[in-house]
Formats: sequence, C-alpha cells, structure tokens
Amino acid sequence: MGKALIVVLVVAIFVYAFFDLIATPSRRTRFLPKPLWFVALLLVPVGPLAWVFFGQRHDRPGGTAPPPASGWGPPAKGPDDDPDYLRGL
Repeated sequence: MGKALIVVLVVAIFVYAFFDLIATPSRRTRFLPKPLWFVALLLVPVGPLAWVFFGQRHDRPGGTAPPPASGWGPPAKGPDDDPDYLRGL
C-alpha cells in the first residue's frame, strides 16, 4: 500500500508539473528555457519537484501592479448600477 501511494504521488506531481510548464509563458521561467525544463521533467521525481519549487517566477505580493490595459473602457457595471437601465424600468 505504501509503495502504491508513493507512485501515485510521483505521478500526480509529474502531471501537475507538466501541465503547469505548458501553461506558463516562456518569459516567466527561471534558470532554463522551456524545452530544457521539459527534459528536466523526465528525470522523475527530481525534475517535477525542481519545476514546482524553482521553475517559474511568481509576482511578489508587495510588487507593482500590472499597468492597466489600454483601449478598454470603464469596468462593466451590473444592471442595477446603470442609471440608463434603471430609467427604463
């Protein structure tokens, strides 16, 4: 039972790391480019653990917020916040 649990955990970490690597933009990887991270993932269980702990950059909580997207209007409002909609009731 114990060996099966270890195998399940290793497979789960590998699957998580693989899909996380695919979903991470190239500019957010650390230390290695994405293709080399993929090769490192094949070194189970060391590669997936290395990706989880060292593979990608995370924004720091005290960091600056991303700039607002240009070309977008004001944020969407619900119908109860829209005076034109309320006037038509």
